[in-house]
Formats: sequence, C-alpha cells, structure tokens
Amino acid sequence: MPAIIVMALAISLIVTILEILNGFLNTDKELIKMAKTFHASKGQILTRIIIPANKHTFFNSLKVNIGLSLVGVITGEFLVSKAGLGYLIVYGGQVFQLDLVMTSVVILAVVAYIMYQAVVLLEKILVKR
Repeated sequence: MPAIIVMALAISLIVTILEILNGFLNTDKELIKMAKTFHASKGQILTRIIIPANKHTFFNSLKVNIGLSLVGVITGEFLVSKAGLGYLIVYGGQVFQLDLVMTSVVILAVVAYIMYQAVVLLEKILVKR
C-alpha cells in the first residue's frame, strides 16, 4: 500500500509545486510593490495579495492532480498490488478478458469525473466568497 501512495505523490507533487510557483511568480508586481510601500510584512503580502490572486491556480492544480494521482495509484497497483483496478487491468490483459480491462477503465473515468466535478463545485463555492 505505501508504494501506491508514493507513486501518486511522486507523480502529482512536482507538477503542483511548479504550477503554484509559476502562479506566485506571476502575481502582479505593482500590487506587491504598493503593499511594501505601506510597510506590509511578508506574511501580509502572502495572505492578502499572493494567495487571493492565485485562487484559480490552486483549483486548476487540483483539477490536474486528480488525473495525475489516479495515474500514480494505478501505476503502483500495476507494480505491487494483489487487488484494485490496476490489478484487474493487468490480470484482464494477461487472461485476455477485455471486459475486466474496459470495466476498470470506465470505473476510473467515472471516478475521475466525479472528483473533477467535486473540485469545480468547491471552486464555485469558495471563489464566491
């Protein structure tokens, strides 16, 4: 089980860090400069300017990570698992049962869609505030 979690984290963590960093670096420099002229602390600049300006970046990163983490989990199950959808895909391929393979892929697609829609709903709720 830990190998599966490590695979999911390894695949999605690097993309998340790079995307969030890119969003932080592209925050409006004039707003940050204005806050510094009013002697705002680094914590205030982060919480009042940078994070609110990057709300959409956070949610887009979550949306991308849904697919990436599922790929990591399935890859981990390919390698070490004795159960799960990844195992069913490998097993179905080995015994030539295409129905197992396709059913697993459809289940993965449905799970990814539900998780994606949950993030979209969460974004609509939180960005309204």
